[in-house]
Amino acid sequence: MASRAGPRAAGTDGSDFQHRERVASHYQMSVALKSEIRKLNIVHALIWVLMAAQVTVSQLSLVSHKVVASPYQWEYPYFLSIIPLVFSFLALPRNNISYLVISMISAGLFCVAPLVYGSMEMFPVAQQLYRHGKAYRFIFGFPAVTVMYLVIVIAVQVHAWQIYYSKKLLDQWFTGTQEKKKK
Repeated sequence: MASRAGPRAAGTDGSDFQHRERVASHYQMSVALKSEIRKLNIVHALIWVLMAAQVTVSQLSLVSHKVVASPYQWEYPYFLSIIPLVFSFLALPRNNISYLVISMISAGLFCVAPLVYGSMEMFPVAQQLYRHGKAYRFIFGFPAVTVMYLVIVIAVQVHAWQIYYSKKLLDQWFTGTQEKKKK
């Protein structure tokens, strides 16, 4: 055994590491998945804040409607997407399975569903823009439908990855609890 002050113990060549304890793979995977979910939660929070800023600025008439368009109807139910975000943040530190399941289910209801509805709501406007080149709502000079479709594409990917990683994390947590029950 090596000491701080002296040489390595006699009779070892460094190949005796195989008997040592290792961190179980499900713990390593759990840490990696939690990190990914936290990153996605931060992106989700950023999207939510940007949408809230756009709706607030528009509703309070802080700037002209020519600069920031009035919000589409789907943006209001999307504000409920803060609920799965909160449950996700609460679930991660203590491996709370119930909160993570609530987060996954509510992500489908409050995140993905409004985005699907929004893509359908804006489709006629997008058709009009691309067929005739006419847009009536703008966000900083860009057609609002184009900007909001870009937001929808990014948000759908973020929420899909959140749900996917949450499911994988649940599987890892269940693997850990099953191994504990066997002992």
